[in-house]
Amino acid sequence: MRVTKRTNIAMRVLMYCAANSGHLVTKADIAKCCNASENHLAQVIHQLAQLKYLHTQRGRNGGLTLGRAQQDIAIGDVFRAIEGPVPLAECFADTDDTCPLVESCRLRGALTAAAESFYSHLDGITLADLVCDNTPLLDLLTDAKCTKPSCSSAMEVA
Repeated sequence: MRVTKRTNIAMRVLMYCAANSGHLVTKADIAKCCNASENHLAQVIHQLAQLKYLHTQRGRNGGLTLGRAQQDIAIGDVFRAIEGPVPLAECFADTDDTCPLVESCRLRGALTAAAESFYSHLDGITLADLVCDNTPLLDLLTDAKCTKPSCSSAMEVA
C-alpha cells in the first residue's frame, strides 16, 4: 500500500499545527518548513478544514489551528478521509474492470482485509501520539522563538 502525496502533506500540515498549537500558523510557514508548494497545500488545507480537522481564520492576521484536540484525531480516520476508496487492484474499480478472474478470484478479499488491517492499526494512533513529547519532530516543526508545547498544552484546541 502506498500513501498518496495528498495524505502525506495532510499529515505534515496536521503535525505542524499540533507542534505550533499555541498560535495561528500560515500556509507559507508550513510550505517552508514541510517542503511543499503553497498551491498544493491550499487544496489540502481546504479539505482538512471541510473535514473539521483544521480551523481557518481569514484576513491579514489569519492562519490555521487544529479544529480538534490532538488526542481526538485518529490517524486512520484522516487517512480514510483523504485517501478515499482507493482501488488496490483493477477489480476494485467501478468502471474499466477488464479482469476475467473477478468472479472466482480470492485476491480481492485478501486485499480488502489487508487494507482494513492497515487502517485499523492507524485507528489506534492519534495525532498526539505522533507529536507529543517527540522532541526531534518538535525541533523541526517549531519556530525557535516559540515555546514547544508540553503534552497537556498540546492536547488543547486553540
